[in-house]
Amino acid sequence: EVFTGIPYAAPPVGELRWREPQDVTPWDGVRVCDHFAPMSMQPTNLPIYDSLAQIIGYHDYKISLKDNSRAPVSEDALYLNVFKPAGAAEGLPVYVYVHGGSLQTGQPWYGDYRGENLAREGAVYVNFAYRLGVFGYLADSELAEESPNGTTGNYGLLDQIKALEWVRDNIAAFGGDPDNVTLAGESAGAASVSALCTSPLAAGLFRRVLLESSTVASIEPPHSFRLLDEALASGSELKARYGAATIGELRAIPAEKLVGEAATQHHMTVDGYALTETPYESYRRGVHNEQAILHGYNSRESGPFILFSQASLKDYEQRIERFFGEHADEVLALYPASTDAEAKAYWAEIYGAIFFDYSHYCLNRLAVENGIPVWEYYFSRDNGRLGPWHSGEMIYCYGNIPADSKLFDARDRELSGQILRYFANYTKTGDPNGDGLPAWEENGSSSRLMEFGDETKMIDEREHALFAVLDAMQGWTD
Repeated sequence: EVFTGIPYAAPPVGELRWREPQDVTPWDGVRVCDHFAPMSMQPTNLPIYDSLAQIIGYHDYKISLKDNSRAPVSEDALYLNVFKPAGAAEGLPVYVYVHGGSLQTGQPWYGDYRGENLAREGAVYVNFAYRLGVFGYLADSELAEESPNGTTGNYGLLDQIKALEWVRDNIAAFGGDPDNVTLAGESAGAASVSALCTSPLAAGLFRRVLLESSTVASIEPPHSFRLLDEALASGSELKARYGAATIGELRAIPAEKLVGEAATQHHMTVDGYALTETPYESYRRGVHNEQAILHGYNSRESGPFILFSQASLKDYEQRIERFFGEHADEVLALYPASTDAEAKAYWAEIYGAIFFDYSHYCLNRLAVENGIPVWEYYFSRDNGRLGPWHSGEMIYCYGNIPADSKLFDARDRELSGQILRYFANYTKTGDPNGDGLPAWEENGSSSRLMEFGDETKMIDEREHALFAVLDAMQGWTD
């Protein structure tokens, strides 16, 4: 059973633009919830982060840049969807999913992560839209002053918390157990989940987390995150660009004109309210909300992001020196390219490690330090047609491989079924293991990962040496 377009907060329009999400005005009678709501306001002429994954990574012939551009967008988009097992039930585990898209684009109704199959496994699945780009992450001192909580820069994150509060208050009506919630996300959605693990406002709203291809657990997160001073400076620059002397004047500018600022305003902010410090600092103090973690990354995360900037032997050393500075020689010794092909392959691996893989390594150590059970995966499945690029795992994880697609073979379908059952088991019990599945060891100090590839098997972490260099650069101490 599917219920779509359920409002979880008042429309953040007019004077509610850049304010904390407000309660929905109650309605009388029965509300028909059978249509997906519009996407949150976002650019529709350059949906690069979502479309690259859809078009280049794999699979769905129905989705294209042109189709994405036709999808409706609106500031009035704070709605959620519920997928539940058919029939009456109660006390079912709940899986809440936060979509990705670099906090700039994205929507809760892509086919890759629809929730019917998790519902068939006995869970209630919820996903939702939240404010993006300039509408979700603008920070401004005037906004902080008018906020009763002194907050600014995290409106999208506060929307996510509001959705979780809706789940707490209402999910029992759909058969779900509000005390057994798994909070999950991919890419920027996973980064958001990672931040919510240490947000004081999210305490008690979920029991465990599942993070695909991103966290903000390193000392200096490489994306999706910033400190308050940087955020306020960016907001002041935006007001100046539009000639707005006050936030009131900025609110009066049509959304269609502001939406192009998505690329300048897409970072969560340490605002002192939703986020009181970096997640790293919270974990080091033993402060966190989750009781278990399942997380992982893909073997070629960097694919979509370096598609138009491939390395060559000629510029390989320059790239390494630019990123690693005084540590460049160590990295060149680990990855000694002598041909263009080697330079291209090594740079892709290094880029993926910097922006994705390393953050999972950091989260794993912080989890072990805090006694949190943790399982980690490494998605490497490449069937010769589709590869393990960033977001390439999603269609497998949620069992949404099209039945008639020739892009996938028998191993793909077997793997998809395995991952779906691992996720369902974890959602139900906090442990992914179950009958008929290869044993998935907890990832403690041994740094063992479950590989989802041509086989499903445990492997050793393979990037320790590069991670040690990144530790030295960030000043990590155990």
